[in-house]
Amino acid sequence: MTLRDFINDESGSPAAEFVLSLPMILPLIFVAMEAGNFFWSQQKLVESVRNGARYAARLSYTEVCNPSGSGYAPIAAALETKIKNLTRTGNTAGTGPAELPGWTNAQVTVSVDCGGFVSTGIFDTLGSDSGGNARTGAVVTVAAPSVPYFSILGALGVINSSYRLAAESHAPVIGV
Repeated sequence: MTLRDFINDESGSPAAEFVLSLPMILPLIFVAMEAGNFFWSQQKLVESVRNGARYAARLSYTEVCNPSGSGYAPIAAALETKIKNLTRTGNTAGTGPAELPGWTNAQVTVSVDCGGFVSTGIFDTLGSDSGGNARTGAVVTVAAPSVPYFSILGALGVINSSYRLAAESHAPVIGV
């Protein structure tokens, strides 16, 4: 092989082109992976919060809105814990891993509005509370306002642990 043959040889050009394009391709691959992880995490959080609200909506109306004197007693702590457990892990016992890494019950809030949201349709049969006031449908809100986002590229220092995910869901308590 002469020097002229070596200079005119193009058999290594695809490898050279690949090496030149690699610095542009690798960041695109990593960004796509991180974006997919972010959207998956956010969707998992939204789905979990919706499931918690659906569970709470199917509880007995008197469990969620317990008439007490002139108002309603707050939701029982044990019931609230069940709702939080189901939201976070997918079961009321709270066993098994959380749907998202690092997610705790302290990052889930459950609130109930027993005031009037509606008193027609299926809610017109609720009767009245102990004070003789007509009961109306309640709305339960399950929220996760500040769940840490764990980046798959966090070890590279690109995204730190200060990023948070949030979701909220409302459901009418129908006690089915």
